[in-house]
Amino acid sequence: MALFLLIPAFSVLIGAFESNDGALTFSNLRIALSGPYLQSFVTSFELSVGSTVIAVVVGFVSALAVAATRGRPRALVQSSSSVLANTGGVPLAFAFIATIGNFGVVTRILSRMGLNIYAHGFSLYSVVGLIIVYQYFLIPVMILVMLGPIQNLRPAWVEAARTLGASKLRFWWSVGLPILSPALLSGTVVLFADAFAAYATAEALTSGTLPLVPIQIGSLISGNVAAGEANLGNALGLGMIVVVALAATIYVLSQRRASRWLR
Repeated sequence: MALFLLIPAFSVLIGAFESNDGALTFSNLRIALSGPYLQSFVTSFELSVGSTVIAVVVGFVSALAVAATRGRPRALVQSSSSVLANTGGVPLAFAFIATIGNFGVVTRILSRMGLNIYAHGFSLYSVVGLIIVYQYFLIPVMILVMLGPIQNLRPAWVEAARTLGASKLRFWWSVGLPILSPALLSGTVVLFADAFAAYATAEALTSGTLPLVPIQIGSLISGNVAAGEANLGNALGLGMIVVVALAATIYVLSQRRASRWLR
């Protein structure tokens, strides 16, 4: 943790308040929170929120279906989710370009059927396109996060609700969802942080043209924008650390609350 988390984070913190000549300055933070860099935070939030909402709903419903399944199909979904949750980067970007890109296989098939998705404003290389791509690994993460808490719902709770005359919908509204709410919150936070910090897939898919915080940091650190702006990249990195730290705090608190139901 010291080598790969604490020391790099401390280095980013120091660099964010350091000028090119090593003096203390707040100009890096002022620039990072204004103009195009502020817009990159806004775009990253829009991408993260859109991706998270879809993945939470689809992943939760999928986890319910998987929990109600037995045998090989369940084991197949669980193992596949473990693999897909760690899939990303250039291979994932290329797979979607080859599938629903401008000249992708699915795009050409739809065009032959008279439906040109790009003629109606859709673009794979936009925020909407990234939201679709991110579902490939966010939905499996949500399935893995929610599968355990759903399996821990005690059958006695369902029987008690039915004995008192509750329907399935009433059970989920009054019992199931309140019990699973800490786990749902944890999963939402994990997905948001994952989408907010994703870099390789977005960089490979958009070639760095979309204003996202990770892409901006990569450009500044590598010197592709202007020489001597690495500390501005550290300031943007500090903003990401704050966002992820808030998400981690919410995750820990919700996990503590969820653990009460497992005792």
